Amino acid sequence: MRVRIGAQFVALACAWGSSFLFIKIGLEGLTPAQVVWGRLVLGAVALCVVMAVTRGRIPRDPGIWLRLSVVSVLLCVVPFLLFSWAEQHLDSGMASILNATTPLLTLAVGAVALAGERLGRRGTAGLLAGFAGVLVLIGPSGLAGGQLTAVLACLGATSCYGVAFVYLRRYVTPLGLPAVSVAFVQVVIGAALMLVATPWLAATAPRIDARIAVAMVALGALSTGLAYLWNANIVQAWGAVNASAVTYLTPVVGVTAGVLLLGEQLTWNQPLGAALVVAGIVAAHGSPVRGRRTKEERETAQPVAEAGAGRPG
Repeated sequence: MRVRIGAQFVALACAWGSSFLFIKIGLEGLTPAQVVWGRLVLGAVALCVVMAVTRGRIPRDPGIWLRLSVVSVLLCVVPFLLFSWAEQHLDSGMASILNATTPLLTLAVGAVALAGERLGRRGTAGLLAGFAGVLVLIGPSGLAGGQLTAVLACLGATSCYGVAFVYLRRYVTPLGLPAVSVAFVQVVIGAALMLVATPWLAATAPRIDARIAVAMVALGALSTGLAYLWNANIVQAWGAVNASAVTYLTPVVGVTAGVLLLGEQLTWNQPLGAALVVAGIVAAHGSPVRGRRTKEERETAQPVAEAGAGRPG
């Protein structure tokens, strides 16, 4: 059991970390919106298979579907579009590092939206360190090269994740739905929205070769479909806080994949900025393997842990 969950943890880190590589390859022949179309439709197909095999329960309450529609827009459609657009102007490794700011932005949103989530000294220090890391990532070259808008788009995407996780905690988690069922519904809704938009997305003819096709299947079936199942199993076996350790690994996978497979250049500010972002996450909620924490630390950690454990890459 432990070995199986450990293998799924490694697979999850690789799937979410390499999703930015797959997006970059997809953009070689597709528009950003077409990449998202393929990602969500293929992800929905993969989750349909998972639901059939596991005999998952599909919610029938229209109110639940309405709430999960909000989650789908905030957790899938909008951030996926923003990241795909941004990667036209950013390396995939840079996008993967910026994606790691999700727990910090979730903490900030939770401090504003949830009455019981106080932003203590550790949380404040974590936010400051994390955003200092973002400034280091941008650097003078980012400002001069016109990449600032793309960076802001990535931060807009992670802000959507933050709002989505807080919304999930307040309006969906109390319903006690299985994690796989929640993932299935939100991805299916996202896929349906993209299918409705197909006539407009087809205005620009896509160019699909074997390389792009493989990348899109991997992005949809693995990074958007099976990754949700692996994540649900890990959270169930290890808990959300321990599962959130995947947050530390996905940027490493993303940067390494970009350098080795796409020939992207690793500049000095990327590892330094990434280190500051990770340090901010650690400062915000402590080590993911710590056993006992104070009540204040647990309250501060919870939205961050949920973001790290449930964040699509």
